[in-house]
Amino acid sequence: MEIKAFEFTPILGWSFSRYDTFSDCKRKYYYQYYGKYDPEYKRAKIDFLKGLTSIPMEIGNISHDVIQSVLERLLKSTAPIDTEKLEAHLKNIICSRLEKNFFETYYDELEKIELDQLFEKTIACLNNFLSSERFEWIKDKAIAEKDNWLIEPSKYGESRLDGLKLYCKVDFLIPFEGKIFILDWKTGKKDGDKYSKQLVGYAAWASYHLDRVASDIEPIIAYLHPEYEEISLKPTDDELIEYKERIFSQTEEMYGYCKNYEENIPLAKEAFPMLEDNTICKYCNYKELCYRN
Repeated sequence: MEIKAFEFTPILGWSFSRYDTFSDCKRKYYYQYYGKYDPEYKRAKIDFLKGLTSIPMEIGNISHDVIQSVLERLLKSTAPIDTEKLEAHLKNIICSRLEKNFFETYYDELEKIELDQLFEKTIACLNNFLSSERFEWIKDKAIAEKDNWLIEPSKYGESRLDGLKLYCKVDFLIPFEGKIFILDWKTGKKDGDKYSKQLVGYAAWASYHLDRVASDIEPIIAYLHPEYEEISLKPTDDELIEYKERIFSQTEEMYGYCKNYEENIPLAKEAFPMLEDNTICKYCNYKELCYRN
């Protein structure tokens, strides 16, 4: 299955995560995307904070990585999975991730991250997936078209929307009986409003790259915890039009914080204010830069 490729351009590109950060806090957005321009702190410091991971983040990352391995294994064999080997493999992955810099230890919430703090929820997520009807469907039915699966496509999911650059990376795309199914794994709490918008984005991405109409595409959010549960969407052409209008509007908002949006050069740091209400600051990687420890 061919995905369109693009030459590099410096112009700002929209993404779900970028606009979420922009909406949460303009100063956080500045550090996250324009740290190299900061006149106050060294880039190495900002990059270090940007690279902090967290227990919930690693549970999500590891779950994605293991599910990717499971799906890639299906391309070669549908033999039953050895649960003991799976658990051993998972523990090896977790041990390697414990070497990362964690938010919880850097900001003294925990002295040390232990294996069980990542293992228990992650293995529950994986077991929920492996015992789900969706996994049975994948290995018993959708396997027939495995040559056209897209499993964690490489790069960043770059796309275009009437010439506008945007990013929308899918976890797993399955063509089956003339339709396109897109699965996105979630290990955190449910957020219906946020993720319903994300589903429309996946549909728009598939529509563009695969030249398919909205009715051919079914994007699905797959919650892995506390139990396996799906939320699916069958988007209409009107929803794709509304999505396009929203993306253009949000991109224009972000352009407004650029001195030169075509080169993605920001305004001065002072144009990106800190939040007056610092309630969410306790979860921010950059809180020490704002003296909000």
